[in-house]
Amino acid sequence: MKIDTLTTMIGTVAATCTTLSFVPQLIKIHRQGGRDLSTGMLMLYLLGVSLWLAYGIRIDAAEVIGANIIAGALVFTALFMKLRSETRWHTRDAAISATRQPTGEN
Repeated sequence: MKIDTLTTMIGTVAATCTTLSFVPQLIKIHRQGGRDLSTGMLMLYLLGVSLWLAYGIRIDAAEVIGANIIAGALVFTALFMKLRSETRWHTRDAAISATRQPTGEN
């Protein structure tokens, strides 16, 4: 096996692993909501993925480009799901607070 072929295979497997590692997080957000996730972390991760994508484009590396397009889509989806679940929680909490009657204790 040529060294270039081995290097490409290693890069492809590494890109696949790191990209797909975000899928369990999406499943958790879907099931439990995203309250425990840091918005800042997701935004920083998305910035990093975007920079890796720009790097891949500049060096014309298909594996880097493909992996970071997919990773960016996954991170953006996670961020969207988190923000949507937070909006639902805030709406639900506000509705519960609004339905509570004052006890009249003095």
